[in-house]
Amino acid sequence: MTATLVKETSPPAAAGAGRGRRLRRRGRPAAAGAGRGRRLRRRGRIVALLFVLPALLLLGALVVYPVLFSVGRSFFDASGTQFVGGDNYTEMFRDPATLKAVRNTAIWVVVAPTLLTGLGLILAVLVEKVRWATAFKLLLFMPMAVSFLAAGIIFRLAYDEDPDKGVLNAAVVGVHDAVQGTSSYPTARARDGEGMAKAADGAYRTTAGVSPGDTVALGLVGVLPGDVPDGAEPAYAAAGQQAATGELRGVVYLDFTPGGGGEQGRVDRQESGLPEMTVEAVRDGKTVGTATTASDGSFRFEGLAEGSYTVQLPASNFAPPYDGVSWLGPALVTPAIIGAYLWIWTGFAMVLIGAGLATLPRDALEAARMDGANEWQIFRKITVPLLGPVLTVVFVTLVINVMKVFDLVYIIAPGPVQEDATVLATQMWLVSFGGGNDQGLGSALGVLLLLLVIPAMVFNVRRFRRSQR
Repeated sequence: MTATLVKETSPPAAAGAGRGRRLRRRGRPAAAGAGRGRRLRRRGRIVALLFVLPALLLLGALVVYPVLFSVGRSFFDASGTQFVGGDNYTEMFRDPATLKAVRNTAIWVVVAPTLLTGLGLILAVLVEKVRWATAFKLLLFMPMAVSFLAAGIIFRLAYDEDPDKGVLNAAVVGVHDAVQGTSSYPTARARDGEGMAKAADGAYRTTAGVSPGDTVALGLVGVLPGDVPDGAEPAYAAAGQQAATGELRGVVYLDFTPGGGGEQGRVDRQESGLPEMTVEAVRDGKTVGTATTASDGSFRFEGLAEGSYTVQLPASNFAPPYDGVSWLGPALVTPAIIGAYLWIWTGFAMVLIGAGLATLPRDALEAARMDGANEWQIFRKITVPLLGPVLTVVFVTLVINVMKVFDLVYIIAPGPVQEDATVLATQMWLVSFGGGNDQGLGSALGVLLLLLVIPAMVFNVRRFRRSQR
């Protein structure tokens, strides 16, 4: 009975053992496949790391290490041997030059990105309606190919105060002279003791009174040959004419005889009259008559009442020529440099915004036109809101860029106004290497600049990630 039971139960036990062996055989390839997959993934990670390693090394050597070193260096003195804690950061905000750099940087951050984003938006919208849009975009984008060094030199010459060198001042002077005119004889003057004296306002007046019926000769010297008009005639004949009753006559002449000779204070035959000069008759401090000299320098006043008068050559005859605008002076140097920056980066903003404009749904624009909206309403209520993400990216990118601007400020601003135009980047260089030789304070400025840039960078990265989702 027992043996029978054992024989009957043995086959199932043997079957179970065989089934286990089969399961183990099946599990071995699965485990081997999983291990091979892990090895392949590990090998892929190693290969990827080997490819990324050069970039990581460069990033560490050129970014991470300098940042960490600058942070540490900012806690030491100028020599780098004595730990001073936060003294450099305290000194940074006590230094007037640094405070001016912070103020100028704030002006840059507010003005330049706003103007660039606005100009880029306007140009991107207008270029869509231009027939040769590609050529126009290329023309506006070309300044991006010019280095900041070359652009700085270009605008340093363009802003030159001498109208013969600076193209902007040449244009300003040309417009000014066309509208208001210029002085006739800026270098002319009267000889001392020759019947005329210079007033406080720059005018020349006769020292002795004259009356109707008199003829007065007003001699000047110091007139450059180029200042004498081509049509000027000798003043000798005009000086010999007699004044009629109630008339005051005179002549303004160049009291200089070419080649020498002649008598000082007297009109000689070869001496030239000075045309186009304003002459005034003054009585009791009031101007009662005005005349302009003829080609021979003669002038006359008619209808004067009896009495004593003073003949005056107003200061406007001798005013120095208009030299234009001091673009690189203390008041305008920062706006002038921002103008150069706009010239370089307007094409960049226009191209990015134009790319966003090309992706706008045309159905919405056409529907608005069919509903009776004009172009301004479409631009303000549809185009700008739809371009909001693109405009934000462009604006934040430009904010990051202007915080680091250095080349244009350093090259365009002349030495005497360098402090008036300085920004944080230039101030950091000047303090560290440009004569200050205080790398502790310069490192503190670098850390401040980094802290100002980081929020904008984080904002841009987050927007980019959201757009990728």
